[in-house]
Amino acid sequence: MYAHLGDRLIVESPSTGVTRRDGEIVGLHHDDGTPPYDVRWSDTGDVTLVFPGPDARVNHGAEEAEASQGAPSGVSRGEGVDSSLIAVGAGDLGRRLAAARRRRGLSLEQVARRARMAPQYLAYLETHTADPGFGSLVRLADALGTTYAELQGGGADRPPGQGAALRNPTLRDLDEKECRALLSAHGVGRLALNTPDGPAVFPLNYVVSQGTIAFRTDPDAATAAAVDSEVAFEVDHIDDPMSQGWSVLAVGRCRAVTDPEEVRRLAEKAHTEPWAGGRRTMWLAVETERLTGRRITSVSGS
Repeated sequence: MYAHLGDRLIVESPSTGVTRRDGEIVGLHHDDGTPPYDVRWSDTGDVTLVFPGPDARVNHGAEEAEASQGAPSGVSRGEGVDSSLIAVGAGDLGRRLAAARRRRGLSLEQVARRARMAPQYLAYLETHTADPGFGSLVRLADALGTTYAELQGGGADRPPGQGAALRNPTLRDLDEKECRALLSAHGVGRLALNTPDGPAVFPLNYVVSQGTIAFRTDPDAATAAAVDSEVAFEVDHIDDPMSQGWSVLAVGRCRAVTDPEEVRRLAEKAHTEPWAGGRRTMWLAVETERLTGRRITSVSGS
């Protein structure tokens, strides 16, 4: 038996194979990864010295995931792992890890060595949705010159865009086809209009049907005042870990949707109920007259 820091020790029932206890290996006592191990148990959080018996096995994280999912051809499981060769399915944690590593100008092997873990395990964390243990993240934060909270997305309640700007950013205009493709993803956009109290912006759920931006509201809501007036509708995406993003702006007149067939089509097209809740039975549509967009990427980005 051998293990790396960050692997999990799983103790199973000898007769049924059911997991009785598991924990993260947070300490090694031999350079070759052989027992004993310091294990932080998931059920208590306690760290104990463990000499694994015949009912214990080690989950090697990235290696077992590759075995179950099928590693792409050409991907090595030893030193020199290139994370760009592994199937990409990174979660926010993985993207933050990769971005922090690149900002420091470090290779996978350098960070893995500093964090005392296998390079292939770090490559797995960067490119897959994963949930490493507390000890692994603390060591990675130290290796990357950041904090545990930042790697975990501790600034999630802050306004987006507080990350460092790219070293060599490029800002480019999007053509109409790109703008419509980004709009058509649906989600949450912002409606800007004039109200009796002055200009206002309202975030709301929207759909795109046959090229028309549409959303539901309450006849007594402030957004209902948009009917028969010129409005602006904006959607964007801010990728804080990568310091990149895009925005699309549609300008046009807003109308009430009164045709029953169009109302039915929009209701079927809706991907979710309005997040604000309540009975929002009035459909409004923005007839786009001007559509523009921009994207910020690195010079080498697409």
